[in-house]
Amino acid sequence: MDTTLLKKIVIDAWNTQVGRCTKLIEGLTDEQLSEEIAPNRNSGIYLVGHLTAVHDAMLPLLGFGEKLFPRLEEIFIKNPDKSSLEKPAIKKLREYWHEVNSLLTSKLENLGEEELFQRHNSVSEEDFTKEPHRNKLNIVLSRTNHLSYHLGQLALLKK
Repeated sequence: MDTTLLKKIVIDAWNTQVGRCTKLIEGLTDEQLSEEIAPNRNSGIYLVGHLTAVHDAMLPLLGFGEKLFPRLEEIFIKNPDKSSLEKPAIKKLREYWHEVNSLLTSKLENLGEEELFQRHNSVSEEDFTKEPHRNKLNIVLSRTNHLSYHLGQLALLKK
């Protein structure tokens, strides 16, 4: 397959899912995002924070620079929703979501086709030689699937 076409397919899928999630997040009220998606499950605000933190972590992983909001990792990746850690206001999380995804999408669109097949920054040269599938393309695909999964959960908040 032509790498230009492959890049287009992958970036289009990413953009579609980010766009759908953004539309949903913007369409939900603060009260809806504060609710759990189901009894004893994560709240909408936690899922937005989690997705933002995961996308923020893609920046250094893909060689695009440092995280914009490193403190989100402790709150939304390393700890569960019901931890005693203080979460940012929903308004702030919405801003973070837009900022991270705007930068990430811009960087992905400017990534060369051949760069998609280079190793990501959490795999060593030695391991990459043995496992060449541990590349940037794999990261974008897995994070797109991750986003789709949580998008389905967030959709349960629509009334």
